[in-house]
Amino acid sequence: MKDLKKYSNKTKAAFVLLIVMLLILLGNFNTLQNSKNVNKHINAIYNDRLVVAHYIFQYSKELHFIKAEAEKLDLSDNIKKNEIIHTLNIIHNIDDLYARTVLTNKEKQHFDTFLKSCKEINKQVENKDWNKIAVSSAEALKTLESLSQIQIQEGKSQLANANAMYSKNNSLGQLQIALLIILGGVTCYLLIVKKIKRTIKIPEPPSLN
Repeated sequence: MKDLKKYSNKTKAAFVLLIVMLLILLGNFNTLQNSKNVNKHINAIYNDRLVVAHYIFQYSKELHFIKAEAEKLDLSDNIKKNEIIHTLNIIHNIDDLYARTVLTNKEKQHFDTFLKSCKEINKQVENKDWNKIAVSSAEALKTLESLSQIQIQEGKSQLANANAMYSKNNSLGQLQIALLIILGGVTCYLLIVKKIKRTIKIPEPPSLN
């Protein structure tokens, strides 16, 4: 009966240790997965938000130039046409870079609207219709403002997700430390109890002599 009780206590202790080790292992695996996701969100903030914001800035600069050129009264039609066509070529080069980024459905809709405005400017410059070019440029700039706001909101969302995962990793790390402390305490307990049992001596019966 004593051996059975001793075996039962050892089994319970081993079972507790096994559970703690399993929880730590699962926690480490979850932490690694969260770290990958955090890294993914941070890269997305740079690649799909900051880079795109730079393209929007370039678009805006070139469109302001086109609008200003179209509204100038002291330039000849040929100079205006050449300057605007050259600027449109710069814009079209940015189009390819922008299209290769990851865009949400809402961003794609606004980007398509922006491209249509640029096509209108292409047609209008051939007809030297400077007033319409100024209007189309202003519409394209408004679309860029909407795209910029979308970029800001998406960037905030990505950052919030990254921060949430960081907090989760931090909590899991604290839990793992607590589990390791429990594991160490159980181990020390078992070692101390085993040592005490070994040092206890059964008193000898009194001598009859």
